[in-house]
Amino acid sequence: MQLQFLGTGAGMPSKERNTSALALKLLEERGTIWLFDCGEATQHQILHTTIRPRKIEKIFITHLHGDHIFGLPGLLSSRSFLGGEDTLTIYGPKGLREWVQFSFEISNTHITYAIEYVEIEEGVIFEDDQFIVTAMELEHVIQCFGFRIEQKALPGELLIDKARELGVPKGPLLGKLKNGEDITLENGQVILSKEVTSPPKRGFVVTILGDTRVCENSKLLSREADIVVHEATFDHTTASHAANYGHSTNVEAAQIAKEAGSNYLILNHISARFLPSDIQTLLLEAKEIFPNSYIVNDFNQFSWKNNTLIKED
Repeated sequence: MQLQFLGTGAGMPSKERNTSALALKLLEERGTIWLFDCGEATQHQILHTTIRPRKIEKIFITHLHGDHIFGLPGLLSSRSFLGGEDTLTIYGPKGLREWVQFSFEISNTHITYAIEYVEIEEGVIFEDDQFIVTAMELEHVIQCFGFRIEQKALPGELLIDKARELGVPKGPLLGKLKNGEDITLENGQVILSKEVTSPPKRGFVVTILGDTRVCENSKLLSREADIVVHEATFDHTTASHAANYGHSTNVEAAQIAKEAGSNYLILNHISARFLPSDIQTLLLEAKEIFPNSYIVNDFNQFSWKNNTLIKED
């Protein structure tokens, strides 16, 4: 799993930061990409990455402010031109479907693939045999959601030496055991999968929050998460502005991650009021509360390997 930030700014684009968009790359897990928010010019940002729009399987929209959705019609249109054929599912607040379809209608845009819209409410909004995604409302100036993405437990490793000791021959029977199936040998001996596999491995948990002031649901979504992506539009000197405008500070985000027992915190949605020279100060303030903190720039990418978050160069 990888996280790549396509836009890390707040409100409107600046020379340093584009508006909100984040790609959750699940290429190893399912061969697809999930996109969270799609601010203006997201498709242009994608041109500077290895992301292929036709690989985008799902788009999750936190809320309907322009800096989180104005890039959506263009990206959806380009996905047709770039050979996207598979169904795309878009999750978001009520009104998103109407807005996208109206944009297509008045611009006479034709999409060559199916789009499924899911107008979300609190609770589980997606589940299959690999992942479960839960949404909860946050506290912003309009309806806004945060998402908790949980990878289900992975099968344990096959203990080949132990299987061979029990008389399992090379071939498809080993594969069945690895996949959790019990088998019967030619001599009638039954081999249980649990006898020759290690315990299941815990999957990763990623929490991606939309714009929000400090609230209990942020903490609930972040509880014991491996990675929390939290906005930090303001700093502690402008905390009153943060609350009034439905946003958080770097210090407040760090406190949420700490109280939730999270492992890593990634701060984004940084106001243009902060110059590049201010970023280190913002980061140090967060680290005083939650040491495993990062502040991201556009195009930063992180990999999750061996239960460790690795920032790539």
